[in-house]
Amino acid sequence: MSRSARDQLESIFGRIGDGSPVFTRLLAETARAEADAADTRRAAGLKLSPLDGTIVSIKDLFDVRRETTWAGSSLLKGAAPAAQDAPIVARLRQAGAVIIGKTNMSEFAFSGLGLNATFGTPGNALDAARIPGGSSSGAAVSVAQGSSELTVGTDTGGSCRIPAALNGIVGMKPTHGSVPDEGCFPLAPSLDVIGPLAKDVAGCARLLSVLAGRPFALAEGLKPGRFRIGVARGGFLAEAAPSVVKAYEAAIERVARLGVAVEPVDFDAVWQEMMAAYSVPLVAVEAAAVHREAIASKPEAFDRRVAARISLGTSYKAADYIAAMQTRRRLIGKLAALLDGLDGFLAPTVPIEAPTIAALEASDDAFFTANRLMLRNAAFGNLFDLCSISLPMPLGDKLSGGLMLSAVAGQDLRLLNLAKLIEPAAAGH
Repeated sequence: MSRSARDQLESIFGRIGDGSPVFTRLLAETARAEADAADTRRAAGLKLSPLDGTIVSIKDLFDVRRETTWAGSSLLKGAAPAAQDAPIVARLRQAGAVIIGKTNMSEFAFSGLGLNATFGTPGNALDAARIPGGSSSGAAVSVAQGSSELTVGTDTGGSCRIPAALNGIVGMKPTHGSVPDEGCFPLAPSLDVIGPLAKDVAGCARLLSVLAGRPFALAEGLKPGRFRIGVARGGFLAEAAPSVVKAYEAAIERVARLGVAVEPVDFDAVWQEMMAAYSVPLVAVEAAAVHREAIASKPEAFDRRVAARISLGTSYKAADYIAAMQTRRRLIGKLAALLDGLDGFLAPTVPIEAPTIAALEASDDAFFTANRLMLRNAAFGNLFDLCSISLPMPLGDKLSGGLMLSAVAGQDLRLLNLAKLIEPAAAGH
């Protein structure tokens, strides 16, 4: 018989100890009560959901009743506690999940690297000297190191998929708007989406079912020959590390050997059109609106690198924003037409290996270069309103990348099923 939820929880608490940078806060009292309740139901032969008794962590962007939402920033440490649980937290509780704590993150979710000067930076689960990826840094590390079974992150420009790739787990960006985002501190509302991270695709599907409030049941016995997948290169491989290119091409060959039809696709022209639509990145424009008062009155309270990127959007004109968003809607449709007849397309989640924490802390140039490259491929999915998932793609000893599978909005279940089918090929099996 498997261990009780309470025994598993206490074992994790014992391993974590005090002051782990993976978590900003452990919810020990409520987690123990939730574990005991799950064990009581189990003894009685009752089960609220497939997540009943599962240990889940949540990013410190989500409101938990009577707790302050810090969003990875010292700026919010004095803020009032939340009056109620965010809807996704309430859904987890109703499903019987054991919410162990709130995970660390890049300040205000505004970086793909995962560094945090206030709460400390969690080391990568495969090599603690390297970055964990961001912004859902502690989330990915918590699953990869076993301090939670499943975890909830957010993805504005890759923030579920990037840290999943670097830590060797699965991370998903669902279709925008498919998971309620009330009670989640925003970064850029046009791009923000709440998503699951897990050891495997099946775990992501179970967690997404609860978060979205509808089932994502994976099919059995899918025939590979039914699927057609595009293979993206071009801009997705620009400035890529040789280890990433080698692993990506090998993964494509393994997917093809499964019997899945693969064919090249070229999105560079439509991608360049999208980038040209904004003289300032869309995420910076909307983040500047979110933080308008604080960035004007106390910019010194922000991480200086976060403040620099938010400040890019402060002078952006409303007319330019409206025009750019109209162009974005047109280009989303244009990309969907290019994907017509395909079940999705592949690209590397990140084009480079995880840099060391020390190198990025020491140099602004190294930080901003790494941040640009870390976000570039994954952010494509947010800008073009895709659903997208990153599968572990080993790069070598203590290094992981990701094989990213993306599809048009609303195809989340098909995406999950196809991801489950090619999951072993991504991992090299």
